[in-house]
Amino acid sequence: MKKRFHLRYQAWLVISSMILGVLLTGCGQATPAPSGNSGTASGGSKLSVKVGYIDSLSGPAAAYGKSTEAGIKIAIDEVAKAGGPTIDLVERDDNFKPDVAEAMAKELVMNQNINILVGTVNSAGALAVSKFAKDNKVLFINSDSMSEKITGAQGHRYVFSIVGNTAMIGKAGAYQMSKMPYKRYWLAGSDYEFGHSVVNSVWTNLQQLKPDVQKIGESWWKVGESDFSSYINAIRAAKPDAVYVGSGGGDTVALLKAIKQSGLNTELPIFIHNSTDFDSLRPLGQDAPEGIYGTTFYRYDFPDNPTSKAFAETYKKATGNYPGFAGLNGYLTIKFLAAAIEKSKSTDNEKVIDALEGLSLDTPAGKGTIRKEDHQLMLPMVFGKTVKSPTEPYLITTDNVLIPADQIMPSVADVLKTRTK
Repeated sequence: MKKRFHLRYQAWLVISSMILGVLLTGCGQATPAPSGNSGTASGGSKLSVKVGYIDSLSGPAAAYGKSTEAGIKIAIDEVAKAGGPTIDLVERDDNFKPDVAEAMAKELVMNQNINILVGTVNSAGALAVSKFAKDNKVLFINSDSMSEKITGAQGHRYVFSIVGNTAMIGKAGAYQMSKMPYKRYWLAGSDYEFGHSVVNSVWTNLQQLKPDVQKIGESWWKVGESDFSSYINAIRAAKPDAVYVGSGGGDTVALLKAIKQSGLNTELPIFIHNSTDFDSLRPLGQDAPEGIYGTTFYRYDFPDNPTSKAFAETYKKATGNYPGFAGLNGYLTIKFLAAAIEKSKSTDNEKVIDALEGLSLDTPAGKGTIRKEDHQLMLPMVFGKTVKSPTEPYLITTDNVLIPADQIMPSVADVLKTRTK
């Protein structure tokens, strides 16, 4: 109790000006709600819980943040209609800034009496929120960020991850790339946690599967880069067999546009994680480049199954668009949380955590299980290539391959070896 009071005081001194500025500009405004959670159900009483949602609802990754938000709200509505726990969402916008994400987490816990946090797409921000959650025994369910450190080296009891991570992306991408004839690669990406993590993961796995591959050069750009011409020119001059890119935040859409305008996609194979995701392709319409290879955690149109169709149509009815991986992640974040609350018959963090461990649900992307040992949700991935659609105003994917979860998950032993004490 003393620790929390002291931390509350410290947090207020550190973040009051930042929070006040954000709130006054209208970012992340939430409807006021009663503080605290409802403990344990008894005599048929309905459980209720406040959940703090921190994400990039503005800034370079706003498209992903808003998609996650939409998925979260659809799931909250479905849970309520099914008679599940009442979930009161309190939202905060971190503007894709790690320090703001951490400040928002402190404000939600210390001032709003919230003990369950979800979000956020910025990898450094998610790691900061995760550390705060660990230090204060607050449950944090990572819905967006793909850094493998979240459930890997910096994993702990109080953090779970719904979205797949860079370790999984690396295995999936390298597995497919190793079957292709390319040997001389140029590596590139956004110069921050996710960009480096995904490129390193893919390259490490590819070297193991195909030892004769060579890295002939690399380049890194700042997050939010708008002019990719110098990077494209450097790639052209080096004449690699292929390029692997780890672009994050809003960089993927801008990069795809630059690739199309330069014609680089007609000169050599390019691999970009999430280049085949709906949220990356839809904004560009027919201006997205064809022939780009990519991995993603969800395609609403592949594989074809009734659960995915139903979710996709519900999402489209609510938003006007079909869901990408971020919309699914937001949806599953709440579905797993609600299922754990119902299973434990409690909103007590420790009991909910115990219920989340090993929990399995049928999802639009297939059966998903949260691995008990590292708290990572296990789902398959889709590898495909962009192509023009005969019916849609945006590019779709072809040559799709579903890669099973057990093929892309790092072993429990390997994950636990990375854990810091």
